[in-house]
Amino acid sequence: MNMSQFLFDLSALWISTGAVAVAEIGDKTQLLALLLAARFQKPWPIVFGIVLATVLNHALAAWLGQWLSAWLTPEILRWVVAASFIAIALWTLKPDTLEEDTKLPARGAFIATTIAFFLAEIGDKTQVATVLLGAKYDTLWQVVTGTTLGMLLANVPVVLLGSHFAQRLPLKAARFTAALLFLGLGLWVALRGVSS
Repeated sequence: MNMSQFLFDLSALWISTGAVAVAEIGDKTQLLALLLAARFQKPWPIVFGIVLATVLNHALAAWLGQWLSAWLTPEILRWVVAASFIAIALWTLKPDTLEEDTKLPARGAFIATTIAFFLAEIGDKTQVATVLLGAKYDTLWQVVTGTTLGMLLANVPVVLLGSHFAQRLPLKAARFTAALLFLGLGLWVALRGVSS
């Protein structure tokens, strides 16, 4: 196997990483990362909490996507996935907020982050995207690894650099880029189907 074939075989990993990294910018979990960093001022336990919460949440989401893909005919799955990606594209254009009175667990930084991130990801656009990516690709490990890497790419700089960095993020441009990415994925699935 040559290098280009190897990299192509990892396409689910690259697409999952890119989709979630871009979609996560300005997302409520990124705002949560900022709040946790400000509250605990211990970046590494927060980063490890994000990793654990994301792996657990996205593994369940990707598995659900694969399970659904086994129950739906390829044609129905194709249009459900395509429409869902396009819906996420529209959803991405709406800025997320985190209420100021959001209560954070009083436990240590690692436990608080793991619990808060796992719960915040339930029903979030990155979790929905993970379900869809799990339905599209057979390589579950690539989807979960990719979505976790995407979460880390978007959240670790916020945790490490705090509010100074977060205020400089071009959120509008990031939301527009993420919307275009999900729109492109939706159109790609509509034209090519869900087989990887």
